Amino acid sequence: MGVPDLLVNNAGLINKNAPLTQVQPDEFASVLAVNLGGIHNMIRAFVPMMEKAGRGIIANFSSYWVQSTAPEVGPYCATKWGVEGLTRSLAQELPSDLGTVAFNPGVINTDMLRSTFGDQALAYPCPKDWAKGAVTRLEKLSPSDNGNSSNP
Repeated sequence: MGVPDLLVNNAGLINKNAPLTQVQPDEFASVLAVNLGGIHNMIRAFVPMMEKAGRGIIANFSSYWVQSTAPEVGPYCATKWGVEGLTRSLAQELPSDLGTVAFNPGVINTDMLRSTFGDQALAYPCPKDWAKGAVTRLEKLSPSDNGNSSNP
Protein backbone atom coordinates (compact mmCIF):
# COMPACT_ATOMS: atom_id res chain seq x y z
CA MET A 1 0.00 0.00 0.00
CA GLY A 2 3.00 2.29 0.11
CA VAL A 3 4.22 4.85 2.58
CA PRO A 4 1.53 6.83 4.40
CA ASP A 5 1.46 10.60 4.14
CA LEU A 6 -0.53 10.69 7.39
CA LEU A 7 -0.21 8.17 10.20
CA VAL A 8 -3.11 8.44 12.65
CA ASN A 9 -2.58 6.74 16.01
CA ASN A 10 -6.06 6.66 17.53
CA ALA A 11 -6.27 3.49 19.62
CA GLY A 12 -7.53 4.12 23.11
CA LEU A 13 -8.55 2.11 26.14
CA ILE A 14 -9.96 3.45 29.40
CA ASN A 15 -9.99 1.71 32.74
CA LYS A 16 -13.21 0.88 34.57
CA ASN A 17 -14.11 3.75 36.85
CA ALA A 18 -12.29 3.18 40.13
CA PRO A 19 -10.05 5.03 42.55
CA LEU A 20 -6.43 4.54 41.55
CA THR A 21 -5.79 2.41 44.63
CA GLN A 22 -8.39 -0.07 43.38
CA VAL A 23 -7.28 -0.33 39.74
CA GLN A 24 -5.79 -3.78 39.28
CA PRO A 25 -2.22 -3.97 37.93
CA ASP A 26 -3.26 -5.96 34.85
CA GLU A 27 -5.90 -3.36 33.94
CA PHE A 28 -3.39 -0.53 34.46
CA ALA A 29 -0.87 -2.37 32.27
CA SER A 30 -3.48 -2.89 29.53
CA VAL A 31 -4.30 0.82 29.39
CA LEU A 32 -0.58 1.64 29.14
CA ALA A 33 0.02 -1.03 26.50
CA VAL A 34 -2.76 0.19 24.22
CA ASN A 35 -2.55 3.95 24.71
CA LEU A 36 1.23 4.33 24.68
CA GLY A 37 2.56 0.97 23.51
CA GLY A 38 0.26 1.03 20.49
CA ILE A 39 1.65 4.39 19.39
CA HIS A 40 5.18 3.11 19.87
CA ASN A 41 4.44 0.04 17.74
CA MET A 42 3.06 2.19 14.92
CA ILE A 43 6.01 4.58 15.08
CA ARG A 44 8.45 1.66 14.85
CA ALA A 45 6.54 0.17 11.92
CA PHE A 46 5.95 3.27 9.80
CA VAL A 47 8.27 6.16 10.67
CA PRO A 48 11.41 4.56 9.16
CA MET A 49 9.56 4.24 5.82
CA MET A 50 8.30 7.82 6.10
CA GLU A 51 11.83 9.06 6.82
CA LYS A 52 13.16 7.19 3.79
CA ALA A 53 10.39 8.68 1.60
CA GLY A 54 11.12 12.14 3.01
CA ARG A 55 7.56 13.02 3.91
CA GLY A 56 4.75 12.42 6.37
CA ILE A 57 2.83 13.52 9.41
CA ILE A 58 2.24 11.44 12.54
CA ALA A 59 -0.90 12.38 14.50
CA ASN A 60 -0.93 10.80 17.96
CA PHE A 61 -4.36 11.15 19.50
CA SER A 62 -4.22 12.86 22.83
CA SER A 63 -7.22 13.86 24.92
CA TYR A 64 -9.06 16.67 26.60
CA TRP A 65 -7.77 15.08 29.81
CA VAL A 66 -4.25 16.14 28.95
CA GLN A 67 -5.28 19.63 30.03
CA SER A 68 -7.02 18.38 33.16
CA THR A 69 -7.75 15.16 34.98
CA ALA A 70 -10.78 13.28 36.21
CA PRO A 71 -11.30 11.05 39.22
CA GLU A 72 -11.41 7.29 38.75
CA VAL A 73 -9.73 7.31 35.33
CA GLY A 74 -6.18 8.04 36.47
CA PRO A 75 -4.51 5.42 34.22
CA TYR A 76 -6.22 6.84 31.14
CA CYS A 77 -5.33 10.43 32.08
CA ALA A 78 -1.71 9.44 32.71
CA THR A 79 -1.38 7.81 29.30
CA LYS A 80 -2.80 10.82 27.50
CA TRP A 81 -0.31 13.07 29.28
CA GLY A 82 2.26 10.50 28.14
CA VAL A 83 1.13 10.87 24.52
CA GLU A 84 2.06 14.55 24.73
CA GLY A 85 5.54 13.76 26.03
CA LEU A 86 6.11 10.94 23.56
CA THR A 87 5.06 13.19 20.68
CA ARG A 88 7.33 16.05 21.73
CA SER A 89 10.26 13.67 22.10
CA LEU A 90 9.63 12.13 18.67
CA ALA A 91 9.40 15.64 17.20
CA GLN A 92 12.99 16.29 18.27
CA GLU A 93 14.14 13.12 16.47
CA LEU A 94 12.39 13.64 13.14
CA PRO A 95 14.01 15.15 10.05
CA SER A 96 12.63 18.51 8.94
CA ASP A 97 10.45 17.01 6.19
CA LEU A 98 8.35 15.04 8.71
CA GLY A 99 6.21 16.19 11.59
CA THR A 100 4.34 14.80 14.56
CA VAL A 101 1.47 16.34 16.49
CA ALA A 102 -0.35 15.41 19.68
CA PHE A 103 -3.87 15.63 18.28
CA ASN A 104 -6.55 16.49 20.83
CA PRO A 105 -9.82 15.39 19.24
CA GLY A 106 -12.03 17.26 21.66
CA VAL A 107 -14.90 15.73 23.57
CA ILE A 108 -16.87 13.13 21.60
CA ASN A 109 -19.96 11.14 22.58
CA THR A 110 -18.46 7.64 22.57
CA ASP A 111 -18.87 4.52 24.70
CA MET A 112 -15.65 5.55 26.43
CA LEU A 113 -17.01 8.98 27.35
CA ARG A 114 -20.34 7.55 28.46
CA SER A 115 -18.47 5.18 30.80
CA THR A 116 -17.32 8.20 32.81
CA PHE A 117 -19.81 10.98 31.97
CA GLY A 118 -22.99 8.92 31.76
CA ASP A 119 -25.86 10.75 30.06
CA GLN A 120 -23.86 14.02 30.08
CA ALA A 121 -21.95 12.57 27.12
CA LEU A 122 -25.06 13.13 24.99
CA ALA A 123 -24.28 16.86 24.99
CA TYR A 124 -21.22 16.22 22.77
CA PRO A 125 -21.05 15.37 19.06
CA CYS A 126 -21.33 11.77 17.91
CA PRO A 127 -18.26 10.32 16.15
CA LYS A 128 -19.76 10.72 12.67
CA ASP A 129 -20.43 14.44 13.15
CA TRP A 130 -17.08 14.95 14.89
CA ALA A 131 -15.19 13.25 12.03
CA LYS A 132 -16.33 15.86 9.49
CA GLY A 133 -14.34 18.59 11.22
CA ALA A 134 -11.50 16.34 12.33
CA VAL A 135 -10.62 15.28 8.81
CA THR A 136 -10.19 18.91 7.81
CA ARG A 137 -7.95 19.53 10.84
CA LEU A 138 -5.85 16.44 10.09
CA GLU A 139 -5.46 17.33 6.42
CA LYS A 140 -4.09 20.77 7.34
CA LEU A 141 -1.22 19.37 9.45
CA SER A 142 2.27 19.89 8.03
CA PRO A 143 5.89 19.48 9.11
CA SER A 144 5.77 23.07 10.37
CA ASP A 145 3.42 21.80 13.12
CA ASN A 146 6.10 19.40 14.38
CA GLY A 147 5.98 19.01 18.16
CA ASN A 148 2.78 20.99 18.60
CA SER A 149 -0.44 20.02 20.29
CA SER A 150 -3.50 20.38 18.10
CA ASN A 151 -6.58 21.45 20.04
CA PRO A 152 -10.14 21.54 18.73
